[in-house]
Amino acid sequence: MSLSGTPVAYTHFGLTFRRAVDTAGIAANSPIRPRAHDLRHSFAIRTLLGWYRDGLDVEALLPRLSTYMGHAEPRFTYHYLTATPELLGQAAARLDRSLQVNR
Repeated sequence: MSLSGTPVAYTHFGLTFRRAVDTAGIAANSPIRPRAHDLRHSFAIRTLLGWYRDGLDVEALLPRLSTYMGHAEPRFTYHYLTATPELLGQAAARLDRSLQVNR
């Protein structure tokens, strides 16, 4: 939300983000050139990892993540969920535990 309580236009946010990156000294020719959507991906993955580590019901919490990210439905959030090794490890460990309980 903007200071006036209205939604932030992505173009304005993009320009502000780019200025912040430039001010931080990350030049256009730098091998690391963050984009705003990179932060969204990182946020989504780190949130899921935290929920897995805390033993929470990740599936039940996905609508909450969608809300945090400003999406109307979880299906719009799935685009940001990248299968990182750590995330896959957490999911596999959870599956293994559930299979052991059901034996």
